[in-house]
Amino acid sequence: MRVPELVVLAEQLLAPVPGGTGRYTRELIDALSATAPAGWEVTAAATRRGELDRLRTLPVPNRVLTGAWELGLPWWPGGDAVHAPTPWAPPRAPRGKQLVVTVHDTVPWTHPETLTPRGAGWHRRMITRARRRAEAIVVPTQAVAAELSELVPGSTPLHVTGAGVPDALLRGPVEPMSGLPAKYLLFVGTLEPRKGLDVLLAALAGLGLPLVVVGSQGWGGVSLPELARHHHVQDRVQHLGGIDDARLAGVLRGAAALVMPSRAEGFGLPVLEAMALGTPVVHSDAPALVEVAGGAGIVARRDDPAALRVAIREALERRSELVAAGLARAEQYSWRHCARAVWAVHENLWQEAH
Repeated sequence: MRVPELVVLAEQLLAPVPGGTGRYTRELIDALSATAPAGWEVTAAATRRGELDRLRTLPVPNRVLTGAWELGLPWWPGGDAVHAPTPWAPPRAPRGKQLVVTVHDTVPWTHPETLTPRGAGWHRRMITRARRRAEAIVVPTQAVAAELSELVPGSTPLHVTGAGVPDALLRGPVEPMSGLPAKYLLFVGTLEPRKGLDVLLAALAGLGLPLVVVGSQGWGGVSLPELARHHHVQDRVQHLGGIDDARLAGVLRGAAALVMPSRAEGFGLPVLEAMALGTPVVHSDAPALVEVAGGAGIVARRDDPAALRVAIREALERRSELVAAGLARAEQYSWRHCARAVWAVHENLWQEAH
């Protein structure tokens, strides 16, 4: 009997700023490979060479394939089943094949102003089509499932699978970084409008702690130096840019608290990663962040610097309690659990069709 092949589209790993969806793609591919059921093989595919093992190079350039799929041309990237970790996906599966798409959030509908107009439009079109034509959609939280059901009607089933913390952070080497303050707040994420860095810097003006920022420059012209000067905290903000997991582990472990004041999120990986490493978390009241934190962090209203300042002070005062609660909460998530949930979707579809 022929062994079925699952092809995972790895294109997000080649993006200039892979971001959280890049982290999701890499970890999911590794976990799917490690947990593959008997009789299945896993292949990663992208339009050009990358660092992944078993990477299939698709014989079509990214721009051409993106345009073809957007126009509805059903070019199939190979394999019996395809998992698209982002909405970059074929318009539908050929007969006898199956397509499952991960939708990370509903930001293109709920907060379109935090994306480029072109990006918001493209995501709305691709997600709407997946909601109608894919065999299944995977989402990271119940919050996203509820919002997607309300905003994008369709018959495609939704499956909540969660996410996890990379082994590289939990058990990998820790590389201390020199030049960091003895005590600091930490922000981790791409520098773009929906992350709420402006709110965090406004809150920082009333606190005595410095802020360390980890993350690459995204779209939207979010200038950290300009924001810091505007709020008169330029002498207390340090931007490390994008760093590897060994250094991220050290920066997370050394932080007084991770602060995630996002206006919208689909999951919020830094919240879970900080909790797993014993760092207190302050997060906004974005529904997905509230769901993932599960009461183990301190919640602040979105777009409210005063409320965020109060929440940060509370987190510092309740550090021991929050560390214990965060560690317990993080244990409920893992990439292997996520991968097994994704495999359950693919296996059920395969069995129903064959």
